[in-house]
Amino acid sequence: MSEKIAVIGMGQMGSAMARRLSEAQHDVMGFDINEATRQSLVDQGVNMADSLGAALAGRTTVLSSLPDPNAVKGAWMGEGGIIDLAEPGSMLVELSTIDPDTMREVGAAAIAQGHQVLDCPVSGSPNEAGTGKLVLLVGGEAPTLERAGPLFDLLGQTWQHTGAVGTAKVVKIVNNMMSMGNVLVASEAFSLGVAAGVDPQKLFDVISVSGGRSHHFTKRFPNALEDNFEPGFKMELGEKDLSLGVELGRAMKMPTPTTSLAREMYALALAEGYRGKDIVALMDMYREWARNTKVEA
Repeated sequence: MSEKIAVIGMGQMGSAMARRLSEAQHDVMGFDINEATRQSLVDQGVNMADSLGAALAGRTTVLSSLPDPNAVKGAWMGEGGIIDLAEPGSMLVELSTIDPDTMREVGAAAIAQGHQVLDCPVSGSPNEAGTGKLVLLVGGEAPTLERAGPLFDLLGQTWQHTGAVGTAKVVKIVNNMMSMGNVLVASEAFSLGVAAGVDPQKLFDVISVSGGRSHHFTKRFPNALEDNFEPGFKMELGEKDLSLGVELGRAMKMPTPTTSLAREMYALALAEGYRGKDIVALMDMYREWARNTKVEA
């Protein structure tokens, strides 16, 4: 059965999910606070509203995919926000990678206004969002999960219930701490192997079937071997997610020294000019360092 859905935040992930749901014959309306983004998507034939209120009107399923906690609070809270303008009894699904406290705050405010809420960060790329191959991490109550099930089946190959609202954000932060750290170590180690004389393709072929391999190594490093650093997951988002991990550690009074170091390395990559590039561009940063410090024979 076709649903009327609003997607708030039409960046790479939000727009890919909107297209996926539209292709499944749902009536989807997008909105983004950035006027240039709105116009670009209109030019591509995507249904876009000129205001948040227009996007939400008559739609009882609302997905938000936003860049950071402040953007989520700004979109959800206060007069003229999603909670205020959404149709009565709407299902609000928050897809962003943000801290759990912000999720609990906006979730509680929405539930108090009679809406249903799901905390649902995703794992995967815009391409996987567009082809229904995401992994969805879902926090919320069972009746709301049942209501959202058909939509989740369109967006993801699998979805996992993590517990109450807020728990899915914790799982996503932990997952991304591990993922960003893995790409960092793999970039350093791989670049060292190449600098020491191993052919890059041969090194990849061996590592991709050896104990050092990982999901992100086999997924991203073939692009790096072709000097393709177009973003599937931008460097600045990696730095942001690692910062969320450090902040969560501080909130729990638990040291996170490895994550803190990894965050600094991603920040260094941004300073080195890799903003807007995929996180695997870390390998290019190490490769440049290797060139600049090559040992003379």
